[in-house]
Amino acid sequence: MSGNETHDQVTRRPGGRSARVRADVLRSTLEALAERGPEGLTMSEIARRSGVHATSIQRRWSTLQNLILDALLSYSQDRLPIPDSGNVRDDLLALARLIAAYLDTPLGGALARAMAAGDDDPDLATHRARFWQARYEAAKVIVDRAIDRGELAADTDHALALELLVAPLHFRALLIRQPLDEARIERMVDVLLNGLPS
Repeated sequence: MSGNETHDQVTRRPGGRSARVRADVLRSTLEALAERGPEGLTMSEIARRSGVHATSIQRRWSTLQNLILDALLSYSQDRLPIPDSGNVRDDLLALARLIAAYLDTPLGGALARAMAAGDDDPDLATHRARFWQARYEAAKVIVDRAIDRGELAADTDHALALELLVAPLHFRALLIRQPLDEARIERMVDVLLNGLPS
C-alpha cells in the first residue's frame, strides 16, 4: 500500500482476490453445467473444480440455483452485449449474429441445451424465468430506441419482438441442427421487421 492509499481503497480495489474467486466459481459452474446439465450439478462438484471451499460458495450464493443464474447471466452479458448501431435492423442483425456465434461454441451450445433440457423443478423453473426476464430487460432497449427513432410503432410488443428474433436461432441450432449463416440471419431479421413477402 502506498502512502497515498487508505486501507479501504486497497481492500475495495476491483479485480482482487474476491473477483478471482467469483470468476473461478462461475467458470466452474458453467463447465459443470455444460457437462452434466442442471440436474447433475452440486455445490461439491463446483467446489472441487474451482478450488473454492463449498461453504464459501454456499455463503456467497445461498443456493445452487442462485449460482447457476449468476453464472449464466454473467456469461451472457460478456458474450451477448446489446448493440447500439443507430438503427433497428443493424441492432437486430448484430444481436442475432452474437447469439448465433454463442450457440456455435461448445460451451454456449451446451449451456443452451442444458437450460432447455432441465426438468421443471419449481426452483429451476423460477430461476430460468428470472434468467430470461433479465435478458429481455437488457435487450428491450433495442426496441425502445427504435420506437424513439420512429422505426417501430409505439405499441410494439417488446417481448414478442425479441422472442421472434431469438427463437428461430435456437430452433436451428438446437433442434434441427442446421447452420446459421449470414444470409439466413438477414432473412430472419427482415421477416421480423417486414413480415413474409406476399
